[in-house]
Amino acid sequence: MFNIQQEKQAIEERISPILKEIDKIAELNQAKVLQAFKENRVSDSDFNETTGYGYDDYGRDKLEAVVANAFGAEDSLMRPQIISGTHAISLSLFGLLRPNDHLIYLTGKPYDTLEKIIGEKKDRSGSLFDLDIRTDYIPLLNEKGIDWQQFEETLSDNTKVIAIQRSKGYADRPSFDMEQLEYMINKIRSIRKDLIVFVDNCYGEFVEEKEPTDVGADIMAGSLIKNPGGGLARTGGYIAGTKDLIDQVANQLTAPGIGKEIGPNLGLLREFYQGFFIAPHVVSEALKGSIFTSAILSEAGFNTSPSYNEKRTDLIQSVTFETAEEMVEFCQAIQHQSPINSHVTPYPASMPGYESDVIMAAGTFVQGASLELTADGPIRPPYTAYIQGGIIYTHVKLAIIEALKMIKS
Repeated sequence: MFNIQQEKQAIEERISPILKEIDKIAELNQAKVLQAFKENRVSDSDFNETTGYGYDDYGRDKLEAVVANAFGAEDSLMRPQIISGTHAISLSLFGLLRPNDHLIYLTGKPYDTLEKIIGEKKDRSGSLFDLDIRTDYIPLLNEKGIDWQQFEETLSDNTKVIAIQRSKGYADRPSFDMEQLEYMINKIRSIRKDLIVFVDNCYGEFVEEKEPTDVGADIMAGSLIKNPGGGLARTGGYIAGTKDLIDQVANQLTAPGIGKEIGPNLGLLREFYQGFFIAPHVVSEALKGSIFTSAILSEAGFNTSPSYNEKRTDLIQSVTFETAEEMVEFCQAIQHQSPINSHVTPYPASMPGYESDVIMAAGTFVQGASLELTADGPIRPPYTAYIQGGIIYTHVKLAIIEALKMIKS
């Protein structure tokens, strides 16, 4: 008989050394962020609101210098006008690519939400395909193996951007850590030096000591309602990289010739600054929750990935169920242990950008914020739910334990 309380105590003792290592990484990242604030002489006057065009928004410009410094990049965009991770990725790709250019996704097919951005035959919706930009995917040889032979065979004279998705998203594979990313980037450079390496960094910020731009990526992107917003940002996204590439993307965000010069902060700068400052700590809380979740669900008989003692490079914790009904019941249980809308019961439904119906438990203060505790996934075999976030470790423990009680009853 599975005794939840007894298992909880045993698991907390077992994972204690791992949680201490997370604290060490959080301290290193906190020092890096603090130094970026100090070097840029952030002041309370930098929180002033701008509206309209947003000309001469010194607080916005300084924030983007802070982000660039902390991420080891030359420049960045961090704007409320970037509304999601998908939007940040889309902006990057449309900013970097031109008609007849060729994009290669090195790590297999990306998130479902990018399929419409990349496009396909007969697509005239403004996709990359619609602009005569061709995309190829390099399927992984196994869970993590890059097929370098197929990559070289797929390269053409028009190949311009190589995209890497750091997190597994809804794919059935582990995520790629910084050591693996650095190897990929160096390998790409050894094959062709002129290629632009773009990294989708969603869910990965501050999980490890380094970011993709620290290990050679030309440009990366992510969402502020994930890791770097620290649970405070109500919207927004960021793109960081070399100055020339950020200038190109900024022209896509606003208009050619205008670029970074406009974009009102709409009174959101204080929460952007503060969210980014506390992000290393909040990310560490979410990581601790993921490790506890993996350990206790595994003990309860569920298939979890990654396991509690595997190296972490993002916030995503997956758990696989035998049936769609069991998966739905688990996500509903997480919703009932959320601070917001705990009285609501989610059901699978169609969502923009996804081919399958999706169940989404998201009782969050910010709509869609996956730094807060969520559980979701497409209803398709192998019926895997993806548990993300948790701005307070103790909340994650409480929610998972109560969810276990509900589905074990």
